[in-house]
Amino acid sequence: MQVSSDEIAAAARKVPAALKKSIAQAIANVEKFHAAQTVKDITVETTEGVICKQISVPIEKVGLYIPGGTAPLFSTVIMLAVPARLAGCKEIVMCTPATSPVVYYTASKCGVTKIYRIGGVAAIGAMAFGTATVPRVDKIFGPGNSYVTAAKQIVGGAVCAIDMPAGPSEVMILADDYAKAEYVCADFMSQLEHGPDSQAILITTSPAMASAVALQFVKQLRTLERKSYILSSAAKSKIIICRSRKELWEMANMYAPEHLIICTHNYADICSHIVNAGSIFLGNYTPESAGDYASGTNHTLPTGGWARGYNGVNLNSFIKRITVQEITRTGLRRLSGTITAMASAEGLDAHKNAVDIRLK
Repeated sequence: MQVSSDEIAAAARKVPAALKKSIAQAIANVEKFHAAQTVKDITVETTEGVICKQISVPIEKVGLYIPGGTAPLFSTVIMLAVPARLAGCKEIVMCTPATSPVVYYTASKCGVTKIYRIGGVAAIGAMAFGTATVPRVDKIFGPGNSYVTAAKQIVGGAVCAIDMPAGPSEVMILADDYAKAEYVCADFMSQLEHGPDSQAILITTSPAMASAVALQFVKQLRTLERKSYILSSAAKSKIIICRSRKELWEMANMYAPEHLIICTHNYADICSHIVNAGSIFLGNYTPESAGDYASGTNHTLPTGGWARGYNGVNLNSFIKRITVQEITRTGLRRLSGTITAMASAEGLDAHKNAVDIRLK
């Protein structure tokens, strides 16, 4: 099941030079944006003689799940492996059902140390528990279908950490007559082609925009190859006309979309009211596809309303923040009264004794 170094080298020879150039630019942009997310260590003297620190330590072993059942998502390799490498993870293991040369090539360019041809629930289980072939990892990253998402949530509550619930893709578009119907429809359909369980929601204050997008849907569908997925997901999708501008952000915060496109007059104002979203795209010339591939932001994002409590993958997803403290004898004496009073109030005499014995 492990992909050999010879296979990876052979894969590199099959990737066209133009695509290699595009991959290099995407990697560079993702590196630049994620490198800027570094959080500095801190040292604070909370009381004289009481020093508290917070330090950053990379997660040692991470597992990346790269979907590939219906499309070889080599872009997801970039989104996960680049920040893992920047964070300093010692071992980056990747599982994918995809056999496309471009997936293997991209993994080799991004610092993946081991690649396995395993997909779905089996891949999640293998990385979580470890097998004779696949090493056990400390945290699993990556999107997937509803089965992969369920498997991640199960192991995440039992044997290892996970990034977030990241299941079938979704987009919500907020639009008024500032938007261009053909652009809105193109973004709407780009999410639907991911798979049969995807969803797109258009919320608009303009009945004319709603009608225009519906007409564009029929027109653009004729030119697209993944019609079966688009039609299946379209059955779960909606175009909704709302009554006021305020309802745009209220409905977005209620839905908590993975991707939120805001294409309205004064879109920055609406953006300022958004508190639940995985990633936001502003204006007529910011397609969701940019975030999927090459703008620099990460496309591994919470779905299914989980954006209410989770953020998307970033550099610090691969880092643990550990606190350190050092107290001098004088510092402990200054703090002892507070500690022993609180320990006594909780009825924990051994905690109180751990302080008293040092000061006798």
